[in-house]
Amino acid sequence: MGLTARIRTRDGWAVSHAVVTVTDMTGTQVLRAEADAEGAVRDTTPLAPGAYTVIVTAIGYAPVASSAIVTASGRAEAGTVTLSRQGDVELPPPGPWTIDPAHTSVAAVAQHLGISSVRGRFTEFAGSIEIAPDDIGKSRVQAVIRASSIDTGNGMRDNHLRSADFLDAEQHPEITYRSTGLSPAGPDRWTVHGELAMRGIVRPVDLDLAYLGTGPDSWGGIRSAFRASTELQRSDFAITYNQIVQAGIVAIGTTLKIELDIQAVQGETLPQM
Repeated sequence: MGLTARIRTRDGWAVSHAVVTVTDMTGTQVLRAEADAEGAVRDTTPLAPGAYTVIVTAIGYAPVASSAIVTASGRAEAGTVTLSRQGDVELPPPGPWTIDPAHTSVAAVAQHLGISSVRGRFTEFAGSIEIAPDDIGKSRVQAVIRASSIDTGNGMRDNHLRSADFLDAEQHPEITYRSTGLSPAGPDRWTVHGELAMRGIVRPVDLDLAYLGTGPDSWGGIRSAFRASTELQRSDFAITYNQIVQAGIVAIGTTLKIELDIQAVQGETLPQM
């Protein structure tokens, strides 16, 4: 009996200081509970059967209200409640933003032997975002990645990935991405249309982008967070090296999953920390 709920940010983190208030149809408060360190609410106060309003609040986040029906069991399950940062809009404020490499991850995932995955990340990159003031669709993103900075945690494998069999980092030291457009794909979700240049080959590549919110940082700046992903076919960039392990099984999958966790700082330069 009682109330259960999970309070999360839009990127899945627990909101440990959230407060959940339950009111009946007259607006009278019948329950108030705080989330624990995991963002979970488990209150055992029995509730009479009927309709209620569940309100979730947390400092720095916009409140969320929803309806709940309590059955004869006296239990209300609010499920997962997602909170947005206070003042969030569909995209950050217009103007230039600079990607912060120290708080950004550029990762690639490849299937290995058909049964598991190998993850790698690029450790050297830079990028910028320009949010258009009048037409969001004209916003721009550009990034440059140093191909030789690939890191999978295995030196021998990394050296092979830098070779002509894969990234050919000596002949093509930079991987670049430039957007060509932006279109909405749902609440707080966008499709970034653009071109990826790798190994001297340019292909159109779309990114699935989720905007996670904007807020102040510890250095007097404003930051925005995004999560983006896409899939690449290795053959599109002439990366065809592989090993046949046995009939029907190859060492490396033909598809690469690209996963980006991005923080950008408002302005054309990064703050001094």
